[in-house]
Amino acid sequence: MTTLLRPWRALACVAAIAAALVVAFVMAPAALAGTAATSDLRGESRLIGAFRNAFVGYWSSGNADFGSELQRVVDYWFRYHVAKAVLSGALLVVLIVLGVLSWQAFLRVGGLRAAALAVSGVLATALAVVSLAAVMANIHGMAAPFGSLLPMLFGSPSVGSLPDTLAQIRQQLVDGQNSPALGPILDDYVKFHAVMAVEGTIVVILLVVVSVLLWRGFTRTDRAERRSRRVLAAYGVFIPLLALVLAVIVVANATTAAHPLPGLESFFAGGW
Repeated sequence: MTTLLRPWRALACVAAIAAALVVAFVMAPAALAGTAATSDLRGESRLIGAFRNAFVGYWSSGNADFGSELQRVVDYWFRYHVAKAVLSGALLVVLIVLGVLSWQAFLRVGGLRAAALAVSGVLATALAVVSLAAVMANIHGMAAPFGSLLPMLFGSPSVGSLPDTLAQIRQQLVDGQNSPALGPILDDYVKFHAVMAVEGTIVVILLVVVSVLLWRGFTRTDRAERRSRRVLAAYGVFIPLLALVLAVIVVANATTAAHPLPGLESFFAGGW
């Protein structure tokens, strides 16, 4: 009896850790990134308002230097992405462990237990894919925190000088101007997409390696072990498809990084 309970206890423990990390991923980053000087940035509406005001001031200065107010927001956003990246990375590892444990236990039992473990394995896989996306998003958010803030210029109704500021940026892009204030915008836009292309390439390579190992395991597994072969085959199909989707995203980001102006023009025209 004790031997039978051990896998379930391990699964319950790992699932509890995953649940705690999900809560932490949602709740903790703002607190972890915050300081006494950035307490007013906690909360989406406050952050957006502070960034928009700081951005207008930055653009009005005409200088490439962010200035103290915008730099404060950018630094906070960098720390926020660091916290998110660490938590989502930890969650990804835990979910992979949960998936492996679920499928290993699935191979040893039958009936309703097997069905429950299959659901656990599929759910862990789906959440692992989401966590992987979160890790990648926060890595390029860390690399280009200013660029990852730019979407906050759009969305809710713009007030004050922001519409005029955005109109000036659009006009400079159309006219091919390159003012000092526009330089960091273009640089971070390129960096944002370039980092995504690089990290995406690394992940695609890793997924291809995992796919090869899965199919090698499939061919070496005895035909009598049907359940094992089905699990290996399912992941052997799913992971290459995931790699293919990611490869398309890599190409799109690499193209944007190599030729950023059309994408940046579209972005400031409301094409985000």
